Parts: sequence; C-alpha cells; structure tokens
Amino acid sequence: MIKPNYMEKLLEGVEVEWKALSQGEKKVAELMRGRVMSKVYLENNAGDYSVYSSQTKNKGEIGKINTYDFDGEFITWTTDGANAGTVFYRTGKFSITNVCGIIKINNTKELNYRYLFYWLSIESKKHVYSGMGNPKLMSNQVAKIQIPIPPLKVQEEIVRILDAFTELTTELTAELTAELTARKKQYTYYRDKLLTFEEGEVEWKPLGEIGEFVRGNGLQKSDFAESGVGCIHYGQIYTYYGNFAYETKSFVSPTLANKLRKAKKGDLIIATTSENIEDVCKPLVWLGEDEVCVSGETYVFKHNQNPKYIAYYLQTPMFFDYKKQNRTGTKVIRVHGDKLEKFKIPLPPLAEQERIVSILDKFDTLTSSITEDLPREIELRQKQYEYYRNMLLRFPKEEVEV
Repeated sequence: MIKPNYMEKLLEGVEVEWKALSQGEKKVAELMRGRVMSKVYLENNAGDYSVYSSQTKNKGEIGKINTYDFDGEFITWTTDGANAGTVFYRTGKFSITNVCGIIKINNTKELNYRYLFYWLSIESKKHVYSGMGNPKLMSNQVAKIQIPIPPLKVQEEIVRILDAFTELTTELTAELTAELTARKKQYTYYRDKLLTFEEGEVEWKPLGEIGEFVRGNGLQKSDFAESGVGCIHYGQIYTYYGNFAYETKSFVSPTLANKLRKAKKGDLIIATTSENIEDVCKPLVWLGEDEVCVSGETYVFKHNQNPKYIAYYLQTPMFFDYKKQNRTGTKVIRVHGDKLEKFKIPLPPLAEQERIVSILDKFDTLTSSITEDLPREIELRQKQYEYYRNMLLRFPKEEVEV
C-alpha cells in the first residue's frame, strides 16, 4: 500500500519540468500517423506482424501482415471514433492504420516511455473533441499536451509501482477467469451426467404430452412502466436473467397487463427468437408468487413436473442438437412451438427430479457467484489502480514555454 505522502517524499528536493509533448523548441517527442489498410489489403498481405486500429478489443489488433512500419518502443493513440484518446504502449515490429497516431520520444534519457504512457492514460481523454458528432483527438491537439518531467529515476519508480499494480490486476483476473472456467466445466459435466439415462431406465415423453405451450403476446419495450405489474420481455431472458427469477426487471401498467398472457409460479418462459442458437429457446423458470406478463416471441410452458428439472434439461447438448436441427432463419433464428412440443424428455419420478435439481442448484449458485464476482473484482482493482496512478502522477502545474 502506498502512503498518501509517498509522492511528496519521492519528489522531495527534485525539480519537475513541464514541456509540451511535440510543440516548440522544448518538445519531447515526434508524432506520426498510420496509413489506410482495408480488409482486402490485410487478407492479401497476411503475415506475422500486428496491425493496430481504433478498436480496444484485443489491444487494438485487427490483423497481421507480412511487413511492418515501425520497429521499437512507441506509444500509439486512437484518433477517431468512440475510443478516441485511448493510448497503448507498443514494442516490437508492427503497423497502425490511419485512425491511429504514434509517439516517438526524442530522448529516452529524459523521458521514460511507460511513464509517458501512464501520464497520457490520464491526460489524453481530456483533449478529445466531438467535431460533427465524431469524437477526435488529432495530432495538433496531442502535440499541445503538457508533460511533467521529473528526474528519470523518479519516473522509473513511478513506472515500477504502476506496473506492479497492473501485473497484480492481470494475475487476479486470470485466476478468477480460470476458476470460473473450471467451475463451468464441472457444472456442465455433472449436469449432463445427471441428466443422462440408460435406455429403459426412465420414461421419455414429448413436452407436448406433459404440458401446454402458450404463446406470449403484445408486449413491447416501449410499454415498460416505472411500476405496476411485473413483465418479462423475450430479449431479457438471455441478456438479464439467469436460470430462475423471483422478481422482474420491468413492469407494465395494470390496464395493459389485463390484455397480456401471463406465467404463474413454476411455469417456464422460453425465448423462441434470438440471433444465435445458444440463446434461442433459453428457458427461464418463474418462481415469483404473483403472475408475470410475457411478450411475444416467448412460450409459457405450463406443466406438472419439477420446473427446474425441465429447465436444466433444456440446457443439455441433447436439446442444443435438437434446436439446431429444427431452427428456421439465419440472422433471426426461431424454433416454432410445434417443434418444441415434439422434443422428448426423460421423466424420472418427481423425487428423483428434485434430487437432481438440488445438486445442480449448488453448482449453479457457485458458478453464478463467481460470474458476478469477476466483473466486480476487476472493477474494484481498476479503481484502485486508477487511484494510485492519479496520486503518483499529481504534480504542481506550471506554464509551458512553447
């Protein structure tokens, strides 16, 4: 942990000089831009050297080509679009596109690349402007950014501390991600094992014989109200809810609720439309005491079995293969009710269904807990890192001579 007065002691008796990044006689770096590279160009010149563009996913890499424009240590920034002002520390052989700029330090005995990277991580976003609705950070603006330059040893100590925080955050994220992956694999293994039966071991019946499919109707997102009767839109089933729900995210007015079809406690609400096979027919067990309204593009499955048992079975590879074979559409994928009615499911006695559910519930709870903790922990570590980064890079500001 860094003590609040650490920076004061680190800077005690040393001079911090402010200079414009790339403007005037005292400029500390040169700025350049990338070049236009189309998808066709990337495909026709595929190779081993990274090409970086304006995205932040995969650290900005959009492909690899057989040549490179830069070789060494640099900082790049995004010049256009939603990610304008995002900076990256780069090393090695690579190229950048025309929506990126690149910074080359003139004297590395005066200014450390990673120190400059950390400073620009704070400062560059402040200089982004939205010309014609398109955020931009062009070279003329970057050139004016003022850089505090303490002695190189001080810069290196700041870098050492911030690198350690970055490494710690990366390691923790990797550990939590690995734990989540392992738990998901374990859960999937036991789910599929518990829901696999030998021939003649249990009775198999089509869903249409053990229950009734009722199609939802009428509900649009524009119908949502601040309060009223709980409702579930089909898109929320695979974007917001897990396997089970006791409360709803959204509501509709009592007047509209009278016109909508509803699910009651123990019913499954099944999304029949999605953009991918994984999400289509995702089941949600409604466990709330009050009835809940449902939208079109859903089926309410009313039955007399253990609802969680059915929901778990509708997540197995057996059902995935079935809906894959019986889907319609390409961009918008659907599985119609008559196909759902024909899907056969193994039906052990209710007591056995309950035993299976109790085991899978434990795995589901553990997996859900890790899934929720992961982004929360990453966000916490990011805030902690930003706090110390900002504390370490807080310097008395002076006017820059240009």
